[in-house]
Amino acid sequence: MIPLIVLAAGQSKRFGRNKLLEKIDGSTIIERVVKNALSSKADEVIVVLGFEAHKVLNVLKKFNCKFVFNEEFYSGQSSSVKVGVKAVVEYAEAVIILPGDMALITPKPINMIINEYYESRSPIIVASYQGRLGHPALFDRSLFNEILAISEETMGLKAIVRRYRDKIKRVEVNSIEVLVDIDTPEDLEKILSNKN
Repeated sequence: MIPLIVLAAGQSKRFGRNKLLEKIDGSTIIERVVKNALSSKADEVIVVLGFEAHKVLNVLKKFNCKFVFNEEFYSGQSSSVKVGVKAVVEYAEAVIILPGDMALITPKPINMIINEYYESRSPIIVASYQGRLGHPALFDRSLFNEILAISEETMGLKAIVRRYRDKIKRVEVNSIEVLVDIDTPEDLEKILSNKN
C-alpha cells in the first residue's frame, strides 16, 4: 500500500494570499494537483490541511481523498509531513510526498516512482529532470521513524535526503513539471504565460 500525501497546509507567505486557491485553466492549483494524484497508481491520496483549511476543503470535497488537519501548520512544512505520515504509519509500505503547489504535475512521474519502488525497493526515490532532484519523492517505511522526528530547525525532509544521498534512486522524467512549484505571483504568471 503506497499512499500519496499532498501538503496543502502552508501559509503561502511569499505569495501574499493562499496560492493553492489560485486558478490555472479554470481549476485551482490544489484541485489540479489532487486530481492528478488521484489519477495515478497511488493507493490513496491524503491531503494535509492547515491554513484556510475550510476554503481548501471546500474546493476538494468533491474528490475521493482523505483529509487530515495540521494544527501546527504555521510552524512549517515539516509538521505537515509528520501529520501525513502519522495518518498512514500503521499500514503504508512506503509513502509519496507531494507539495500542493506543484501545479504542472501529472500522474506520469508518480507512476514512474511507484513502478521503480516495486522493482528496486529503494528507500528513497525522487523524480528528477535533467539531473536536478524535484518532486514527488517516495520514502520507504524503514524511514518513517526518522521522518516523524524531523523539524524545520534540522532542515526537515532535506536532512533525511542528505543523510541517505548514496541510497537515493532518481527517476528521470523528461518534463520540467517535477521542478515547477509556485512561491510567488511571478511564478504563477510565468506558468500562465507559458500556457498561452
